[in-house]
This record gives sequence, structure tokens and C-alpha cells, in this order.
Amino acid sequence: MRDFLPADKARRERVLSVIRDTFRAHGFDEIETPVMEDSDRLHAGLGGDNEKLAFAVMKRGLTSDDLASSSEPLDLADLGLRFDLTVPLARFYASHRAELPAVFRAIQIAPVWRAERPQKGRYRQFVQCDIDIIGESGPIAEVELITATAATVAALGIGGASIRLNDRRLLTSALTLLGFPANVHDAVLITIDKLDKIGHDGVIAELRERAFPEEPVAALKAFFCRPATSHRLPFGEDAIRARLPEGVDAGAVTALAAIGLAVNEVAGDIVQYDPWLVRGMGYYTGAIFEVVHPDFGYSLGGGGRYDGMIGRFLGTDVPAAGFSLGFERIVDLAQLPDTSDADALALVHDADVPPARLAALQAEFIAQGRRVRLERKPRNIAPLLAQLAASGFAQFAYVGASSVASELEFRAIEA
Repeated sequence: MRDFLPADKARRERVLSVIRDTFRAHGFDEIETPVMEDSDRLHAGLGGDNEKLAFAVMKRGLTSDDLASSSEPLDLADLGLRFDLTVPLARFYASHRAELPAVFRAIQIAPVWRAERPQKGRYRQFVQCDIDIIGESGPIAEVELITATAATVAALGIGGASIRLNDRRLLTSALTLLGFPANVHDAVLITIDKLDKIGHDGVIAELRERAFPEEPVAALKAFFCRPATSHRLPFGEDAIRARLPEGVDAGAVTALAAIGLAVNEVAGDIVQYDPWLVRGMGYYTGAIFEVVHPDFGYSLGGGGRYDGMIGRFLGTDVPAAGFSLGFERIVDLAQLPDTSDADALALVHDADVPPARLAALQAEFIAQGRRVRLERKPRNIAPLLAQLAASGFAQFAYVGASSVASELEFRAIEA
């Protein structure tokens, strides 16, 4: 968990403003949910491995006997800090469905908490920027999510990014055709999810180390070596089938091709089909996607369709899909102009200027729509001006005991 100095905070807010405005321009509405959820909800099996990283909040009024007699730590908790924004959204929708449109497009931009082991790029408190569409079962939901995200990445000035696209149904269909029984699909996908890090040979070696049946492992190795899988192909049903074993889920192929073709027509070939993109969350039921950049070995965001989650809270299945940007990774890549506020003014005053005069001058300029800061004049003005420039102030004026607003001389602050 980190502190942010004024200049860092200002930059973060500029980036958040671009993200928020771009999402809103694509028809999404912002909501807010509490930072805590019921512990049972956070540990309902919807959050995958993230559930293990949830911060628990102990019940009030526990006694030493309660603490000593409990064999399961979660028995002592009734609340927890949210570890993502998807589980809270599912609970929110189940609670407010009658007040929401039939197809609900939500923005959530807020901090989440995970008990990560502190290291570079991993924080225990970080911001997620999510958009979700609930109530739309057709591929237009994925198209909207991906085009809004692509537009956001472009608005942030992040060049060279692309979006990898796949479908969990195609993954499981391919594994079945290669000979893996259904009861090991999830375990096999955990290893395949490491493909970018350990390569084809590493995946095959790990599958053998974990004692999966040799026949399907050998079939997967042979399939990895096919020339058709060694390069990316454009979208289209034939191109997708060429990357997969013969006989894969035809409906998933059609839906995925429709998504890819629609997005690339609008966003300029930003989407690439990746037949072995997995996304670790077990709640995905259809299309899955990730934002990637060639200069970084990690994704900048991701998401997919999760049609089964809302029903866990509502009792009725509702189609849903979402896309989340990892703000802490995005904020360092964003190429936004470092703009100072042209109307921001510092009044640098002598020590003997009466407080009433300073307050009156400040109020007069604020009434004109300016941002105004009072600063006592130091012996060396240079460090003060540098600090003001870092805080976005564009002008300053010296104020003496008898100064009036109309006679002040405004001077530019050089960044």
C-alpha cells in the first residue's frame, strides 16, 4: 500500500479522468459499491485463487475462548475487503435488478485489496477500472467491451497495444479432442496458462511431471508443432478452425469470429486470435480477452464472459461479460500531456501582509474562477517556484502589505 505525493496524485487523476470519460462516451454508467462484502460471498468459489488473498475482517465481540477454539480462521470473520470488482457487481445487480435497465452497462473504478507478497508491480491495495455488460447474451456485448477498452488505451496514448481473444469453450473442446478427460481440463489449463512464460516445451514437460496421461500430452505436443500454430492468423471462422483440432465447438467458432471481425473493422486490427489464451479465472464461460503490449511481459487488463456468476446470487441465470484494466500498470504507460492549469495562481506574500488582506485577495481571484494558493515569500524563491510548477501552477504574483488585485503583476512559472 502506497502514499502518493501531489504530483503523482494529479497524474493519476488525469489518467482516471480519461478512462472514465472514454467509458462514459461508450454508454456505460458509473456505480459504487462498499469496500467490504460478506465473507461467505467473497469465498463462494467465484474468485479463483484470489479468494486465498482476501483480507478478512474479524467479527466484533470475539472472546479469547472464541479465538482459541476456532480451527478455521474464516470462522472468525463475517466480512472481508473486496479482492476484485466483479463479485461486488454480481451482488449489486442481484440487489438492484428491478431498478436497472434490461441491459445494464456498468463502470466501476475503485481500489481493491489482496494479501499479495509485496514485490515490484504487485501491491496489496490497487485500483481496478472495470466495465461490465449484464443482460446481453449476444456477441455485441463483447464487441462493446473490447471497442471501449481499445478506445481507452488509444486515448491514453499507449501505442502498440493489442487485444488477444479466445473462447473458453474452444479450449475445453480442443482438450477433449486431444484426448484429455473433462475432469482434468481445469488442471491442464493451469499449465497451458504458463505458455507465454515457459514455452511449448515447458508446458509439455510440466504436464508430464504432473503425471497427466501420456497419449493426450503427446497429441498436444504434436499439435503445438504444427506449422499452422506457429503464427497468428487474421480473424474468420476458417482461420480459427485452422488453429485448432478438427471438430471443435462450431457455435463458439462462429461467435468468436463475429466478435473479432466486428472489433477489427472499428478499431483497426487491434484484436488477434490466440488459441491458447486461458485467463485463470474459472468463472469464464465464453469469450475471453487480454490487453497486451510488446514491451511488457504481462497483460495490462483482461476479462471475458461469465454467464454463471449472477445466478449464484439471484437464483436466475443472467448473461454477463466484463473487461478490467489494471490501472497501476496503465498509469505508468499513459502518454498524456503534462498540462499546468493556466488559471492557477500563487500569491507569494510578505510576512507582514495582514491575513484579512490575503483572504480577500484569494477570494477575489477564486470568484474569477481561478485556483489560488497563498505562499509566504522565502529567502530563495527558486525551490518554491519549482514546487508550484510541479503542482500545476502557471503564474505567481508578489503581494505586499498594501497590494490590491488590480495592481498585481502576474509572472509565469517555468515548468
